[in-house]
Amino acid sequence: MSRYTGPKARVSRRLGINVWGTAGETKALENRPYPPGEHGRGRRRSQNSEFLVQLQEKQKARFTYGITEKQFRNTYDEAAKQRGVTGEILLRLLELRLDNVVYRAGWAATRPQARQFVSHGHINVNGRRVNVASFRARKGDVIELRPKAREMVTIRWNLDVLDRAAPMWLDAGDNGQQVTVREVPTREQIEIPVREQLIVELYSK
Repeated sequence: MSRYTGPKARVSRRLGINVWGTAGETKALENRPYPPGEHGRGRRRSQNSEFLVQLQEKQKARFTYGITEKQFRNTYDEAAKQRGVTGEILLRLLELRLDNVVYRAGWAATRPQARQFVSHGHINVNGRRVNVASFRARKGDVIELRPKAREMVTIRWNLDVLDRAAPMWLDAGDNGQQVTVREVPTREQIEIPVREQLIVELYSK
């Protein structure tokens, strides 16, 4: 499975947001709120070219959801074939990835951790074990922790300490160990700081 394994703080500083949601990225952005590199401190974001701004928006979305360039392009092509606003459909397809649902449910502290839980077989979808992070959930799907995963210290800590509420498009069970996809998420329910229209403009060239 392909994933980014390089320095996370440098990517977050370059894009100006905390991509993976770690404490190290937050500290790096606070201490050095400018792009990395020899000329990072003197670089002005307002002087960036149109192409660079569009590329950065695409990279924000790609790194946030932790997918490769090929996977992102394939998802965009799928979104472009559907009726509606392409940018919103793109984010909706990304949001419905199983690893992202696990993250949104509050079982994982970060999306990379959620992807690990899925790949290690800790998640059931409609009663069946699914270990493919890119699996796309649908309206009505029931996603739950497998019995062994419910006793994992890491997951219990994430549920009890992080106590992150599930978004409106997910129905969380009383014990927090099961969620149901109530509806397809709308753009207002997708909380990532990305200007998706710039991504569409980038790929439309």
